[in-house]
Amino acid sequence: MAKKTIRDLNVDNKTVLVRVDYNVPMQDGKITDDNRIVASLQTLNYLIEHHAKIVLFSHMGKVKKEEDKAKNDLRPVAEYLSKVLNQEVLFSPETRGEGLETMIKALEPGQILLVQNTRYEDLDGKKESGNDPELGKYWASLGDVFVNDAFGTTHRAHASNVGIASQLDSGLGFLVEKEVKFLGDAVDQPERPFVAILGGAKVSDKIKVIEKLLSKADKVLIGGGMAYTFFKSKGYEIGNSIVEDDRLELAQEILAKAGDKLVLPVDNVIADAFSNDANTQIVKSEEIPEGWEGLDVGPETVKLFTEILSTAKTVVWNGPMGVFEMETFAKGTNGVAQALADLEGQATTIVGGGDSAAAINQLGYDSKFSHISTGGGASLQYLEGTPLPGVEAIEDI
Repeated sequence: MAKKTIRDLNVDNKTVLVRVDYNVPMQDGKITDDNRIVASLQTLNYLIEHHAKIVLFSHMGKVKKEEDKAKNDLRPVAEYLSKVLNQEVLFSPETRGEGLETMIKALEPGQILLVQNTRYEDLDGKKESGNDPELGKYWASLGDVFVNDAFGTTHRAHASNVGIASQLDSGLGFLVEKEVKFLGDAVDQPERPFVAILGGAKVSDKIKVIEKLLSKADKVLIGGGMAYTFFKSKGYEIGNSIVEDDRLELAQEILAKAGDKLVLPVDNVIADAFSNDANTQIVKSEEIPEGWEGLDVGPETVKLFTEILSTAKTVVWNGPMGVFEMETFAKGTNGVAQALADLEGQATTIVGGGDSAAAINQLGYDSKFSHISTGGGASLQYLEGTPLPGVEAIEDI
C-alpha cells in the first residue's frame, strides 16, 4: 500500500508534529556527527516554506534512571539546529504540561520548537518506548497533523511515532520516503547483477536478511564475525574466533541451499589477542591455528569481493568486514568501501546504516554512495521483509 507523504498533508498555518531522529553522538556537550540532523533539513525547510508551526519530537539514548537525563538532554541539539537553519529553534525542557502547551500555542508560522527527549517519559514505566496509549493521545492533542521523518525508529512502535500517527492525519517525511524507496527498490526491483554484502558478529542477528537476500540477489558476500560460524560448520579450524555453536546446523543448511551464490572470505587477518597492538598474520580461512582469532578479512578476500562487485549494478551493504574500530583490523571494511566508491555512476550503492555507515563517513566516501541509511536496525528489518510499525501506522493514500 502506498503511504501518504508530507506532500499529501495540508500544513499551511497548521501545527505539525514531526518525529525526527536526533539521537546523535555527543561528547562534552558537543555533537560529533550531525548526519541525522542534516538528513532532516529537507522536511523542515519544506514545512517552513509552507508556513507550518513545527513541533519536533526525538529521543536520545536510553533514560532508565534520573542521572541519565543530563547526558541525554536535547537542548544542545536545539542550539545546533538553530545555527544550521539560521533561525531560532525554541526548546521545551518539558515533555508534557502547561509550559509545553503554552509554547506550542504561541508558535507563529515558520517557527520551530524542539521538545525535550521523549525517553524522559520512560522513567515512569516505559511510556514512550512502550507506546503508552494515553501518552500518544496527549502528544497528538498538541497538533493538527503528524509527519514521521525518523527512519531510525520506524522498526519500533513508540508513543512518539505509532501513538501519535494513530490519532492524526499523518504522512511520511522526505527522509523516510527516500529510505523506503531506496531499500524497497533495491530488493524488489534491482538492476542486475545485484550483490549484497553482509557483515557483523552473529549469524543469528541476520538469519532472515541472509535468507531474504539469497532469494533476491545474484551474490551474497559474507564477512565479519559471522563468517567463522560458517567456517566451523564446514569443518574448518577457527582457533579462538567468535562462533555461535548453536547455529552451526543452520549455517550448514544455508550453505547447502545457497550453493555458489553465497561467497565466504578466502583469507583472514588473525591475531593472538583482541587488541590493536596484537601480533597478526594472514592465513587461509581453513587454517586458523589454536590460540589465534580472526578479526578481519584478508587481502585476497578484498580482491575477490572487489572483482565480484566490479560488474554490479545494485549493491546493498550492511555490517563491517572486521573489527574496524581498531585500525589494524579495518583494512577489509575500508577495502569494500573503496570498491563500492569506485562504482559511483555505474551502480546504485546502498549502505544499511550502523557501523557500515560510520566507516563510510570516516573515510569521507559518503558523497560517492547512492544512499546511506540513517537507521541500522530499521534498514535491517526492512531488508528482511518485516513490516516497520512506524511506517505501517501512516495513513494509506
